[in-house]
Amino acid sequence: MSNQNKQLYIVISQTGTLLSRILKQITGAEYNHASISLSRDLERMYSFGRRHPYNPFWGGFVIESPRTGTFKRFSETKVLVLSVSVTEEQHAELKEMLDVMWKRRRKYGYNYIGLCLAYFHIVWKQEGCYYCSEFVGELLTKSRVDGTEQLRSSIIQPMQFLRMPHTLLYCGKLREYVCDPCSKDICEDIMNRTVHRQLP
Repeated sequence: MSNQNKQLYIVISQTGTLLSRILKQITGAEYNHASISLSRDLERMYSFGRRHPYNPFWGGFVIESPRTGTFKRFSETKVLVLSVSVTEEQHAELKEMLDVMWKRRRKYGYNYIGLCLAYFHIVWKQEGCYYCSEFVGELLTKSRVDGTEQLRSSIIQPMQFLRMPHTLLYCGKLREYVCDPCSKDICEDIMNRTVHRQLP
């Protein structure tokens, strides 16, 4: 798609929570949570996750930040920050969808059953309910972002977003993230150790 002069940011993370450690054991993937942001500072990351950092059983549509909530509590969270090129129209469409969803956030729940079954390759859809990568994947598909054809499977895992055309901006602890690219050597090391080995 032409005139791609805007960026969106996909954040793939590993918080170290009990659930994330269980998923890591099951999938072998280093990162098991996905969020999306429209700004490079990542101060507003949208996802489906814990509504309260101390309650893993109360989930839904949330706005995450490196300095608040679950990411503040789990300060050793590791992330990959991917920058994806989009058009101004797509960027505006994504913002509108996110704004509408946020206004209706109480209507959304977390797809716990779908998450559990996804790692056994069983699809379970619930109206108004998502798990994190399911939400990010659907949002990108609805906005016709380049590379979403790589995601057109019934089940999307966070590591699959690395299949989309992107720039790897950062890899490391979220609390140490700054709006500057990480070194080429670090990025290549992360790609070699986690991406090629773990993509389904």
